[in-house]
Amino acid sequence: MVRFGLAAPDRPAYHARPALQHSGPVLRILHIASALAAALTLAACASDPTPAGRMSDLELTWHQAQSAVPDMIGGGVTYLSDPSRRELLASTGRKFPVVMYMHGCTGISDADRGLMRTIAKAGYVVVAPNSMARKYRPLQCASWNKEGGFNLFVFDFRQEEINFALQQMAGNPWADWDNLFIVGVSEGGLAAAHFRGGLFKARVITQWTCHGSTWVRGIDGPEDTPVLAVVRKNDPWYSSGSGKQAGDCGSYFGGKRPGSESIVLEEAGKGHDVIDDPGVASRIVDFLGRYRTVRPEPPVQRGNNSDVLPLR
Repeated sequence: MVRFGLAAPDRPAYHARPALQHSGPVLRILHIASALAAALTLAACASDPTPAGRMSDLELTWHQAQSAVPDMIGGGVTYLSDPSRRELLASTGRKFPVVMYMHGCTGISDADRGLMRTIAKAGYVVVAPNSMARKYRPLQCASWNKEGGFNLFVFDFRQEEINFALQQMAGNPWADWDNLFIVGVSEGGLAAAHFRGGLFKARVITQWTCHGSTWVRGIDGPEDTPVLAVVRKNDPWYSSGSGKQAGDCGSYFGGKRPGSESIVLEEAGKGHDVIDDPGVASRIVDFLGRYRTVRPEPPVQRGNNSDVLPLR
């Protein structure tokens, strides 16, 4: 059986995709539909005259990234490629702490946007690369039966997206590189845990346990980087089956991550999500603020409130 973020421990990684052949007609049909959708998207983009139509998959994850900004410059969530958003950030003449936000296996949800807004209200610019913007982005999880890890290379996709987003932000004067953080949710939590660079002052891993097979488990970041991990006890994605993913990320701190904290929510029967819990959102903001360097900045002009806008 293939479970979220891994194949069964007694099966090598290259058998993860063939395992789908024995997962029942629903998954087989869905896998075929995913492949057909990718093929149709590729055909459509081949004749697409817009800039997006000429972009690589990796470029699209940045082009369709969503961002949330502090209320002092308008608030709201919109596409980072929106010229008005980029101009607004550049016009302030100041640098903002940046949170890179990595969504889960189903894309950027309303709960994600809610947490992004909450973090932005605390003074951060939140940038969420959109992994689902790729022309080829095969099915990675099935929420109805709590299984995933169908295409292990998607985990590499997520690392590429982090690196590419960092490269794109490097030329923006509004990004404070001394105040860079990462927050990941579920599959995105795995991505946040596995990024090996030392650029992030602190990391937040939610809805993932850090447990699993050898190619996904653990935390790869520098051991002096503080980590906040939040997961629900008996999370249905991790508590069923072989139980190899049950637990929490705290067992990987090993006393080597000063300032780190692992929170296991005890409420039973509430499912996988924790980011829509106001208490969790508050803990995340408090944790980020603990490691943020606050600098005196000139006042900025308030913009107009915005919601999710279409690409221009």
